[in-house]
Amino acid sequence: MKLLSFIVVKLTICLAIGIALGRYLNLDFEISLLITLTLLITIGLYWFLLRRKVSKQPLFGLLVYVAMLCIGINAYQIKNEKLRPQHYTNIDLKESYENFTLKIKERLKPDLYNEKYIVNLESFNRLATEGQLLINVRLDSSAITLPVDALIFANGKLQTIQKPLNPHQFDYSQYLELKQVYHQLYLDKNSIRIISTEPTSIYGYADQLRRHINARLLSSGFEDRTLSIINALLLGQRQSIDKTIYNNYVNSGTIHILAVSGLHVGILLWILNFLFRPLLYLKHGRIIRPTLLITLLWLFAVIAGLSPSVTRAVTMFSIISIAMHLKRPANIYNTLAISAFIILLFKPAFLFEVGFQLSYLAVLGIVSIQPLIYKLWKPKLLLIDKLWQIFTVTLAAQIGVAPIGLFYFHQFPGLFFVSNLVVIPFLGVILGFGLLVIVLALVKVLPDWIVTIYSTVIDGLNGFIAWVAQFEDFLLRDIPFTVLQVVLCYTIIISFVQFYKFKSYKWLITGLIGIISFQAQLVFSNHYNESENFIVFNKSRHTILGLRQNSHLLVHHNLDSLKYQTDKVIQNYKVGEEINHVTTDNLESVYKIKNDELLVIDSLGIYKNLSFPPNYVLLRDSPRINLNRLIDSLAPIKIIADASNYKSYVQRWKATCTERKIPFHYTNEKGAYIFK
Repeated sequence: MKLLSFIVVKLTICLAIGIALGRYLNLDFEISLLITLTLLITIGLYWFLLRRKVSKQPLFGLLVYVAMLCIGINAYQIKNEKLRPQHYTNIDLKESYENFTLKIKERLKPDLYNEKYIVNLESFNRLATEGQLLINVRLDSSAITLPVDALIFANGKLQTIQKPLNPHQFDYSQYLELKQVYHQLYLDKNSIRIISTEPTSIYGYADQLRRHINARLLSSGFEDRTLSIINALLLGQRQSIDKTIYNNYVNSGTIHILAVSGLHVGILLWILNFLFRPLLYLKHGRIIRPTLLITLLWLFAVIAGLSPSVTRAVTMFSIISIAMHLKRPANIYNTLAISAFIILLFKPAFLFEVGFQLSYLAVLGIVSIQPLIYKLWKPKLLLIDKLWQIFTVTLAAQIGVAPIGLFYFHQFPGLFFVSNLVVIPFLGVILGFGLLVIVLALVKVLPDWIVTIYSTVIDGLNGFIAWVAQFEDFLLRDIPFTVLQVVLCYTIIISFVQFYKFKSYKWLITGLIGIISFQAQLVFSNHYNESENFIVFNKSRHTILGLRQNSHLLVHHNLDSLKYQTDKVIQNYKVGEEINHVTTDNLESVYKIKNDELLVIDSLGIYKNLSFPPNYVLLRDSPRINLNRLIDSLAPIKIIADASNYKSYVQRWKATCTERKIPFHYTNEKGAYIFK
């Protein structure tokens, strides 16, 4: 494959594999560092002794690739904050409530009850420490949004971040672990004292600039809904976007325009190239212009929050700018590999972020597949040709990200090409107009008529996206997709692209084998997806029970119709277990589970005069019962309580079961209970 003929591509792949090994294997840092140094010294001696002949030595190449693997392992371990002796996880936490000095690092999207921040731990009980925490600050009418770099003193109880409580639920704790966040604090305004709000880092100054821009735009007459889109498109901040608007962008297949990425950076670079063209007439213009361009691109990246997508894009375009200045042809595969290499070397955890993966796969799809599709038809009219180019770019990018997108999100927007055909041509105008609006607002000369026009443009964009998203029949949802299927899909795509380029039958055979393997996997999965179990799901203030029989799931619940349609508990289980049919029914008092009986006791607390001894008891809706008497009467082998009960009741039941030596399972602590 031509892509693997580039040395830098091979080195980047080895680096990525090493990072993955560093994450998933518990390797000793000192030993891996010693091995790496030994390999590098050996490679240096090899080079010194053989010089020009070294390229013909297979052993030298092998040593380089192994060394790069080890560098990847070390890069991940060096960034692993837990290995540092000053990290708070290496300190014995004895007290129930602690005193913390915290520095705001990043503001996250708030939930219904709390503002959320990632913070750096400066001190713990007056002891200098380090590490990152998630803090949840209770929403209050008098609460203020804490800026980046704000230094606060807080008193609270350190808590672990809860693991998923239902099967196939999104693991938020694992997501935060990638950011090296392992614990959280719940705070209110009374437990926080603000020490300083002055910025002390480039991120703090960038946040201050964003807040200043928002204040100017707000005073100029922009509404909150319009401001949220401006923040996403131009400033890389999506925290304030309305949930309905965000879902519309997801369902229409245009969510990528709300994440500052290569498309946005490319348009920005084109605008800056045009504006700074006169610099080329200066004596050192060919040095000044690329230097200024790269500086402004990285400033924009910092303002946008240095997300994986914008970091990748700015790194890639910086390399392109340097190559253009040196008058050297910039091969796109080499450029992509170099940008990925640099990013992963300094930010190895980016490898596991969805945005980073989607970003590179989209670009690879565009550069490798789009030219092949575009050659199939060459329109004579300029307008149709431009639309055909946009369509082929969109289609190629979608082919590149579709398999991994199905794996992560389990849905596919069928009308992605319609929405992108309209949105992408106007995105340059929207971004350019938006930059002008921001500049005019900052210098306080933004006229009302420009505010009205730009607000109308943004409202029109949102309206069109909402119109496309309403065609729900074209949105394919709840598609089960496994890692094996992702690998097979990319094998098929790569094989047929290579066959089309080189007409080599080995690639055709590889592609056909991939298709057969994919079909065999589907048949195997459907045939052997035979399992029977009964699940007590965890759902706050409600009860959800599921009886699974192979690919059918019967759900007993007490949710209203609207909550059931929007609830993710059953949807996640259905996708994760590849369930084909789901039916619903009302809750019952007794369930037969193979050779066992489950008695459900609700708020009425009725359990006497039974004709059978139940093996299990499920307590729901906080029944007022004497649990000692129930145990004496029924002698169950286990008692289960779901999340519909008052926590005070659950604690009392738990204490009783501990005293009576009866196993007790509370779903809000231990997760869903599954009878297999």
